[in-house]
Amino acid sequence: MTPRLARLFVPFAALALALTACTAGSTTSPAPSGSVGGTAATSTDKITLGLVAEPASLDFTKSDGAAIPQALLVNVYEGLVKLDQDGKIVPALAKSWKVSDDKKTYTFDLVEGAKFTNGAAFTAEDAVFSIQRVATDWTTSLKKGMEVVTEAKAVSPTQLQVTLSAPSNDWLYRMTTHLGAMFSKTGVADIATKPIGTGPYTFTSWNRGDSITLTRNDSYWGTKPYYQTVVLKYFKDATALNNALLTGAINVVTTVQAPEALGQFTSNPKYQVIEGTTNGEVLLSFNNSNEIFKDKKVREAIRRGIDHKALMDTCWAGKGTLVGSFVPPTDPWYEDLTGVMPFDKAKATALLTEAGKAGTTLRLRVPTLPYAVSCGQVVKAQLEAVGFKIELDQLEFPAAWVTEVFKGGNFDMSIVAHVEPRDMKAVFGNPEYYTHYATPEYVALMKAADEGSAEDQVTNLKKAARLLAEDAAGDVLFILPNLMVADKGITGLPKNAIAVALDLTKLRKG
Repeated sequence: MTPRLARLFVPFAALALALTACTAGSTTSPAPSGSVGGTAATSTDKITLGLVAEPASLDFTKSDGAAIPQALLVNVYEGLVKLDQDGKIVPALAKSWKVSDDKKTYTFDLVEGAKFTNGAAFTAEDAVFSIQRVATDWTTSLKKGMEVVTEAKAVSPTQLQVTLSAPSNDWLYRMTTHLGAMFSKTGVADIATKPIGTGPYTFTSWNRGDSITLTRNDSYWGTKPYYQTVVLKYFKDATALNNALLTGAINVVTTVQAPEALGQFTSNPKYQVIEGTTNGEVLLSFNNSNEIFKDKKVREAIRRGIDHKALMDTCWAGKGTLVGSFVPPTDPWYEDLTGVMPFDKAKATALLTEAGKAGTTLRLRVPTLPYAVSCGQVVKAQLEAVGFKIELDQLEFPAAWVTEVFKGGNFDMSIVAHVEPRDMKAVFGNPEYYTHYATPEYVALMKAADEGSAEDQVTNLKKAARLLAEDAAGDVLFILPNLMVADKGITGLPKNAIAVALDLTKLRKG
């Protein structure tokens, strides 16, 4: 979620390097099932999924937050490319593409017959419009990912050419996110409440505070999804979410919010439990623009003052992965950096004393999301044990948290899961972002990673992750697990949640 916000966040990490899907001068493999004219067995059934963090709007061009693309990307909106459930870049509205030898020009061959739900045909002109619109109409932090584009032009109705100012290992990957969503030139007047896309589902209704309903698009250009109706029902209370499944009010818990309660499902043959990983870094963020965080001793005291294993065991039932960095294990440049600044209560206290900040009060402002509330209490206790005073308060999510923390900067620390894939640059490479961290050395590493070879990308991103850990720019408490519970017989649910979109098209009743 940048955050972009907790599904956040900001934000819904991938296994493949951004350009491994297609190297210079080569084309992708043929479009998978889902190509024009594809068919699949469908049903009149309805499926209801339980989620948390309801969107505040349906317009992800104006509102940061992963809750919107979680619901709409791939399902209602499509991009030229998308991530499959293994994290590989695969065709979507572009059936194939080529990259020039200098890695600066992309030529996309588009599918034929795709239409928006307002009846307009999808053409290369719509792709040009959508790419250019990022610069002219988007207001979110995500728009920076399109700044490398210098030109987008329609070669023909079914061929698009995009030119970059410099080689970018990251750009095509960003196009798998909502940054690459394709919009109708005649369908953007009211996308905050009436999204119009080319996807396999159409937006039907939004009962604010309760649910979003999607209906199968029977005019869809590709393979139609199995379920005719999908209801995304939102819960703020973990117990209510679990009870909804137990009583048959929903069919799937997409994100278990009380891992300690899993036993009631694992012991019941009516249900299946899916456990994998995500790219959701639960970040104890620092407001690095505040004077106190300009002292590395203070930042290090916080990191060393937190017993991460005890914290994860206490606030998330031991579910998750300790990493010590802002890189999830599913990224190619992952390294276990938990040993960089391990828990050391005595050293934390000594560092705080050396800095002359013993007894300093820090405001820890967390969103009203179960993991953040639970972990916030543990962070408060652990940091007070090494000499800080912590004022902990909860802010309604998303509205109050976004206003006070994300936009207003009215905080010292916060806790939120950043679930946008490959978001090191977004979270720590922009001095205007809410973490306010972007050292010249870090920015240079990110630039070298983007513009170099695939090997350079891995090498430099490893260096960047280590720099963040050694400089204590923030503290990744753990990586969220992917914990889902569903009625027995439902298939197509992802083991690992490594993309911002919740792909509903794979769901079936087995």
